Amino acid sequence: MKKNIQYVITLLTTLSLFCGCTSRENSTDSTVQTISAAIDRKALVTRHNITVTKPDTMSSLSVGNGEFAFTVDVTGLQSYPEFYDKGVPLGTMAQWGWHVTPTNEKYTLEDVTVRHKTRTGQVVPFPVQHTEGRKGAATHWLRTNPQRLHLGMIGLVLLKKNGQQVPIQELKNIKQQLNLWTGNIESRFEVEGEPVTVELYGHQEQDGIAARITSPLLKQNRLKVSFKFPYGADCHTCGGYNWEQPDQHKTTLIQKGANQVQLQRQLDSTRYFTDVRYSGGSFAEKQKHQFELTPAAGSDAFEFSAVFSPRGSKEALPDFNITQENSEKGWEKFWTSGGAVDFSGSTDPRANELERRVVLSQYLTKIQCAGKLPPQETGLTMNSWFGKFHLEMHWWHGVHFALWDRLPLLEKSLPWYEKILHKAKATAAWQGYEGVRWPKMTDPQGNESPSSIGTYLIWQQPHIIYFSELVYRQKPTKETLEAYKDLVFATADFMASFAKYDEKDGKYHLDAPLIPAQELFPPEETNDPPFELAYWRYGLAKAQEWRKRLGLPENKKWAEVLQNMAPLAVSDDNLYLPSASHPESYREQEFRIDHPMVLGAYGLLPQTSFVEKNIMTNTFHEIFRDWQWQTTWGWDYPMMAMSAARLGLPEKAVDALLLDVQKNTYLPNGHNYQDDNLRIYLPGNGALLSAVAMMAAGWDGAPDKPTPGFPDNGKWKVRWEGLHKMP
Repeated sequence: MKKNIQYVITLLTTLSLFCGCTSRENSTDSTVQTISAAIDRKALVTRHNITVTKPDTMSSLSVGNGEFAFTVDVTGLQSYPEFYDKGVPLGTMAQWGWHVTPTNEKYTLEDVTVRHKTRTGQVVPFPVQHTEGRKGAATHWLRTNPQRLHLGMIGLVLLKKNGQQVPIQELKNIKQQLNLWTGNIESRFEVEGEPVTVELYGHQEQDGIAARITSPLLKQNRLKVSFKFPYGADCHTCGGYNWEQPDQHKTTLIQKGANQVQLQRQLDSTRYFTDVRYSGGSFAEKQKHQFELTPAAGSDAFEFSAVFSPRGSKEALPDFNITQENSEKGWEKFWTSGGAVDFSGSTDPRANELERRVVLSQYLTKIQCAGKLPPQETGLTMNSWFGKFHLEMHWWHGVHFALWDRLPLLEKSLPWYEKILHKAKATAAWQGYEGVRWPKMTDPQGNESPSSIGTYLIWQQPHIIYFSELVYRQKPTKETLEAYKDLVFATADFMASFAKYDEKDGKYHLDAPLIPAQELFPPEETNDPPFELAYWRYGLAKAQEWRKRLGLPENKKWAEVLQNMAPLAVSDDNLYLPSASHPESYREQEFRIDHPMVLGAYGLLPQTSFVEKNIMTNTFHEIFRDWQWQTTWGWDYPMMAMSAARLGLPEKAVDALLLDVQKNTYLPNGHNYQDDNLRIYLPGNGALLSAVAMMAAGWDGAPDKPTPGFPDNGKWKVRWEGLHKMP
């Protein structure tokens, strides 16, 4: 038996004797399942249920299913959106909900393209940002369209005895709780001494919610439900709603039978529907794009459900009881399957906070990041970068699902790469390369957005190879190889084509123009960034391995590039440099900003002789000693922890994971806060989960001991089950 199984057995001998449990090992991909009943998963999860006792703009809560999310205030619905606008906004978003601002112009990427000549004489076009004239107008339209759409605001209308609406500050005795185990948000508060209870669930198969409202205010006709529908918003970071253009869209009320209506929405070329079912009362238009659901008189309880869809519901909507049962079963299945990590036996004072972050990050990534598209960095709560998603972030959004034995949640988004394959091929051909060049800031159709940084990035290119390998490790079948081989091989073709041979040293280089993951370096002057070099080696080697698995001959071009890749640049004082073209970069503070991405070459990626451990250890200590943390991002700290773990520095791994800096803040609702502009940041949550899984279950080549990434100092008692080793 593996030593980590023995460790758990020793730690929990008494429990195992009484529960009569067994252990098993899945040797397919080095997954170890510890004692099956060793962790009380319900206790683990529910001790981190979220309680809110006052209006807090940063503590809004969400329900959802990966394709759809609904975010609420302290009333349990979206009653006070203005109050939360500059915090974590009250969003209603679905993966399918997008809007295009109409224009009479026919903008294309050629309108904003500049051309660079490479060292070898190749002329490569890049769509970049402009600010003036037609180029500026084209830049704005291409970046902001399509934008993700807020589908509608559903809130309470609460009235005082004098008929005035109740301001949020006058809600009293607030107690709101998100039950993570059931997906239920229960909100209790008082209005002028009268109690109100709102129970909310999100459906796990349909894009909708259901609520039960209980209050004496119903009999007094002082509580109604409001439905408001906005126009699209082309703002960079915002709630995704625009109330200023009511004449630019239409909302049509269609009666669908007793106690059920359908609202048809038309915003330029976008059409969708909101179907509403209620337990009694009347549904009527109050003003343009605003409707009120008035509960039937005589009862102190009322229920309704609402489902959003691009085509409209053809059947009766699920009522509150059906939605409740669906949510409870769906969440129990989620929490009782997949991995779990329990820190409750630890005496390190940081352990409980780490466990809280881990549990809440699982909940948030399930509802925000587990859809058919790669998620945007703010998920389905609010818009950032106009609602578009960034493919280099897909690693952080998705890898943890595989490591936590929830591979299907990663696989849901992988067919999207196949759907946009033709556009990625066209981009590569346009730039003079073979294979496929994947976009950076993109939309459901795979359209690139002009950017003076994003279009030069390359570290997203090998991601699909890494994802495919994760799938194969858990499903090592010919069917897996056939399903992903075209993506793997076309990606490798681009990577081999992108690397340029230099006769002076006989090496293949990653040449300018490019911008590395540490985005401060200018594209025309940057060569051979270390993480990208290591990732190129990984991707090409893995693609060759896939050919071998399929019984295909070695690709000679890939082999040539792989065998002759340039080494990582090293400084005079034995540190890895962030760019071979900037040899003095580590001596100057201006380069100690943004992502310390050099550590990813010995953190995200498997250990190889290509990266020397002693040099990377020196580099890690130098970065940890002196870096401008205010310029970093939420996933940098888990990345550093992963590097520290591989380097045999578990104390530093924990220190990095819990570094006390602003960008590593986790709000009461579990979201990773960055700054006043980017209030939530899901790559941080996903990175945290990947790092913790790796530190607990280990990685290929890890020391053969329990939880190899955590300190063996007696302060950390980490129990885990159902995790997969990291490559």
